[in-house]
Amino acid sequence: MTKDEFESLLEDTSKQINTDITWLENAAHSPTVEFRVQVDSTEGYPLFIKGSYNKLIDSLTYVLIHRSFGRIYGLDIGKEHRNPNGELVGEKHKHRWDEVFRDKQAYVPDDITEPSSNPVGVWHQFCQEAKITHNGKMNEPPPLQLEIL
Repeated sequence: MTKDEFESLLEDTSKQINTDITWLENAAHSPTVEFRVQVDSTEGYPLFIKGSYNKLIDSLTYVLIHRSFGRIYGLDIGKEHRNPNGELVGEKHKHRWDEVFRDKQAYVPDDITEPSSNPVGVWHQFCQEAKITHNGKMNEPPPLQLEIL
């Protein structure tokens, strides 16, 4: 995917999610909850979004995935990232597709102001910049349930 193709895809305002989003426990029964949802568009881009949230360690991720190229756009909160040049990027960072580095280069965004403890608020901000219309609602993640031994 070229930079121009990526920018056109990201700027396309026809991208939409036409369902409610519900967080599900993962199969390993870790404290992480996840979702996966299809992204529709008039161009028919082969896209979906995966989300994961771990309340225990306060980490949140939303990733826009292209079925042919993998992650092309994403947000991580609560996880540090090291760029290919060795630069350490903060615990809140975004990834944007690049022809050279693919999804490996990250930067600190100024448009995400909600904390990871508010996954629904962060979701709205993520969708706004990615120009994705969500025709549904995102349910709050289920409460953290730890097993007591």
